[in-house]
Amino acid sequence: MRCPYCGSEDTQVKDSRPAEDNTSIRRRRICPDCGGRFTTFERVQLRELMVTKKTGRKVPFDREKLVRSFEVALRKRPVERDRIERAVSGIVRRLESSGETEISSEQIGLQVLEAMKSLDDVGFVRYASVYRDFSLAEDFEKVISEINAKIARDPLDG
Repeated sequence: MRCPYCGSEDTQVKDSRPAEDNTSIRRRRICPDCGGRFTTFERVQLRELMVTKKTGRKVPFDREKLVRSFEVALRKRPVERDRIERAVSGIVRRLESSGETEISSEQIGLQVLEAMKSLDDVGFVRYASVYRDFSLAEDFEKVISEINAKIARDPLDG
């Protein structure tokens, strides 16, 4: 692993431990040349995924972009980072095990919406407003009504 500080290719692993619900390995590394310390994560990748955008353009799947989407929607919300990581890992696992190598951005968005529903109502509305391209106040009212109806049906689950 190349050192992010000096570029040396001779870094050493000082500590390894499971991370993110045992779906990755967290490695603490040190560079013997500059003394820099940094962390890397190692994950299993079943296949190389490509995302087909609405425009038809294809880009490599980026797990970190998915994490950022959750973080933006859940900014200043009481949702632990660990729950976000588990949701993202679950989505990635489903995408990789689907057998498809090309996945539409719409499919990914729907999976994020499903995950957001169980994480946080405010995060769900924030994400839905971008994903569904809300332009009117009525769009927000409709989604909030859906959430309220769900809470009325099952008050312990909402």
